[in-house]
Amino acid sequence: MGSRSNIDLAYVAGFLDGDGSIMLQIKKRADTKRGFRFMATICFYQDTRHEKSLYWIQNILEIGYICKRKDGMSELRINGFSAINSLLVDLRPFIRFKEAQVKAMIAATNILAKDISMLSVKELKLLVDYILLIQNENYKAHEKRSKDDFYEILGLTP
Repeated sequence: MGSRSNIDLAYVAGFLDGDGSIMLQIKKRADTKRGFRFMATICFYQDTRHEKSLYWIQNILEIGYICKRKDGMSELRINGFSAINSLLVDLRPFIRFKEAQVKAMIAATNILAKDISMLSVKELKLLVDYILLIQNENYKAHEKRSKDDFYEILGLTP
């Protein structure tokens, strides 16, 4: 992700704290043997009229892609367990408001760096706990899944 100054990292961390989201999800997938996949995303939001700041962040981080939504907002999206882990480790000293989410995502992406099929029941349950922590710290956009819902998706119900 290139060399970045602490000033740039502090600015990006502040932007994430204010106009960003940290998301860890389980997506149902019919096209996989397991029937699900984990997805980690960091998203920075900005009104499309002022999206230049997103291009600046993308340039500083040397990662992610920008998309324009139909509601007049633009997003810089960053996906991938190792990319997100590395980015959050760099931003963590400067994060003020999303510290719990950052800590949980770093721990989750450390687990998800392994082969998914090799994860233990204990690790899968820990990932569910991280998902719930991150989800509960985010603004509620729509109805969220419960621990039991996630356990069912992961095949952890008796």
